[in-house]
Amino acid sequence: MPSLSEFEFGLIMASHAFQRWMVRCMTAAGVPGLSPLDVLVLFSVHHRTKPKRLADICLVLNVEDTHLVTYAIRKLDGAGLVKSGKSGKEKTVVLTDKGDEVCRKYREVREELLVETIKSLGLKAETASALAKELRVLSGHYDQAARAAASL
Repeated sequence: MPSLSEFEFGLIMASHAFQRWMVRCMTAAGVPGLSPLDVLVLFSVHHRTKPKRLADICLVLNVEDTHLVTYAIRKLDGAGLVKSGKSGKEKTVVLTDKGDEVCRKYREVREELLVETIKSLGLKAETASALAKELRVLSGHYDQAARAAASL
């Protein structure tokens, strides 16, 4: 299926470009030195501004290696962007005021540099949502194939 190979190559290119974008946008927002996963963890903690558990962050981001997210949380905590707490026996993570300010600044940079140019292409919100849905469906197929490959 050559078209699947073509899609995968496009996905690779988009993934690398998106990771570069996140890191550079975060630098422009005033926080250099974060990895793409660090940025994703920060945004996951920011989402809906309620305390998040490690397992929830890993589930939302589809990350199997919890130690990678644990390291990102430690790094973000050290930068003063998140702080750890407890809910019963479970460790939780919440955004600090500084983390909230950084997310706001990232959003401003994103709106100015990315959103406006994407809008100028004529990409409609419905089209972007449909593409996102297709990618989520395909990710499920890749996850299933990965589980099958692990059992060979």
